[in-house]
Amino acid sequence: MKNPKASILVVEDDTAILQGLLDVLVFNGYQAAGVEDGGEGLEKALEERHDLIILDVMLPTLDGFTICKKVRKEKPNQAIIILTAKGSEDDIVTGFKAGADDYVSKPFALRELMVRVEAVLRRAGKALGDEQVHSHGIFFDGKTLLATYNEDVMELTRREMDIIHYLYRKRDQIVSKKELLTEVWNYADPDIETRTVDIHMLKLRKKISSLIGDIPFILTVRGEGYRLEPEQ
Repeated sequence: MKNPKASILVVEDDTAILQGLLDVLVFNGYQAAGVEDGGEGLEKALEERHDLIILDVMLPTLDGFTICKKVRKEKPNQAIIILTAKGSEDDIVTGFKAGADDYVSKPFALRELMVRVEAVLRRAGKALGDEQVHSHGIFFDGKTLLATYNEDVMELTRREMDIIHYLYRKRDQIVSKKELLTEVWNYADPDIETRTVDIHMLKLRKKISSLIGDIPFILTVRGEGYRLEPEQ
């Protein structure tokens, strides 16, 4: 028998869903453990080593968003996927703000779940945005996850910094959503249905705007993708 690919902790209070997730993960070669209580999940997440944590939002004792924030503070590089209610964009946005790497909406197809799991695990060890970039007067530091403009400083998430650095590398080109999903999110199947890119871009633009005002930075090329505004 091959060694497990990775260790995954699932925190889900629905016993049937939890057992189903554990069965699917083990079937696909992962080492999987599960708990039904949010407080216990946080304790295991902080005290044990797991390559990925899958968190339901609604949990007894402690909700998934709170767990995500606390884990992200103590373990900045921990890979986390949030399970959200179907079509609840508020949950998705809140999850990303809490520090989640990705989300899966309930009810979900097993194929979609495994695509998200594999993608997050692939990029967990990938430091795309560790370098430093100067663009439009902004200094982006991939090591500290800070963007500095004059005397103002804005904290970015790892994924937001990865987006900036990839767009900067491709600054003379238009970058499509599929390319971002493949190169930044590490999706093996970029045709999967997801609003991850749109939501991240919306949040990132708001942060950049609060830092530099109305100066154009990330442009949307309708039907094509995104590119950085050329510097004068």
